[in-house]
Amino acid sequence: MESFMKKYFMNKMDFSSKSPTIRPQKRTVFAIPLPIAPRNAMPRTRKINPAEAPAIQTAADHEEESASGKTRYAAPALDKGLDILELLSRSEQMLTLNQISRQLGRSVTEIFRMVVTLEQRGYLVADNDHYRLSLKLFELAHHHQPIRSLVSTALPHMRELANRAMQSTHLTVYEAGRVIVVAQVDSPERWAFGLKVGALVSLTDTASGHVLLAFRDEAERAGMLAAHVRMDGEQEIETAQLMRQIEDTRKRGHSRMESRQIRGVINLSYPVMGANNRMLAALNVPYIERIDKKVNPSLDEVQGIVQEVSARLSRLMGDSSFGS
Repeated sequence: MESFMKKYFMNKMDFSSKSPTIRPQKRTVFAIPLPIAPRNAMPRTRKINPAEAPAIQTAADHEEESASGKTRYAAPALDKGLDILELLSRSEQMLTLNQISRQLGRSVTEIFRMVVTLEQRGYLVADNDHYRLSLKLFELAHHHQPIRSLVSTALPHMRELANRAMQSTHLTVYEAGRVIVVAQVDSPERWAFGLKVGALVSLTDTASGHVLLAFRDEAERAGMLAAHVRMDGEQEIETAQLMRQIEDTRKRGHSRMESRQIRGVINLSYPVMGANNRMLAALNVPYIERIDKKVNPSLDEVQGIVQEVSARLSRLMGDSSFGS
């Protein structure tokens, strides 16, 4: 063994007159030639500021965008989900998958998983293979600070109004071409007539719609009317007549009109203004008259109460001039 080790190290060492030097074994290295790019063929790169990212498009992206007519950052799955929600928000009846697919121009297989997901997340309610919107979107809207602040401020005063007037009352705001009820208080009477929270009503043939239109500038009013979504049963009205009614509402400072939906109801509506004279909401009472021996506040008396409470709410919401 000793003789073998000696021979092994003798082969690995080259002795000179001085100290021995260990030579490592040679290894064969294969070099693969790379193509040489012309000078200046590859430009120097720099880090991209995140703020610049949305503005950067490749030529291929631009060609694809031009050909399709859609934005580069489209999200098809999200588009499908939003299309379904918007369709059901406009529908007065529950819809089946087949009805949804036909109205959206998509196949059932294309929307099936999206509908199931929306139902599982609580945005849709299913009943015997028919679907409708839940109130989850409405609940989310109420978490939005401006609406939450408005409703929380208004509710105690609306309860006072209902108790003094012996009538139901509700608060409405404009939303995407329609009017939506964001708060409601029932009359303390045994009989009450009112609108449910989350109910959608027309913009053009309701007292609250006229008030929400009247206290805007012309450009904003034109945009609201352009976005107007017709409701089921909504009556036709000529544009000139509508504009006269809106102007009358603005001059009077309120709307008082017979309901165009329910016989015997007279709608009272006053604006709730905010800072910088900004229109926030309409405070409404659908007045119903008792015809027995019980004596309740008259229509004129109730109107005075609504005017008082709306002016108080406007001051609380930051308006310094309205109703003073």
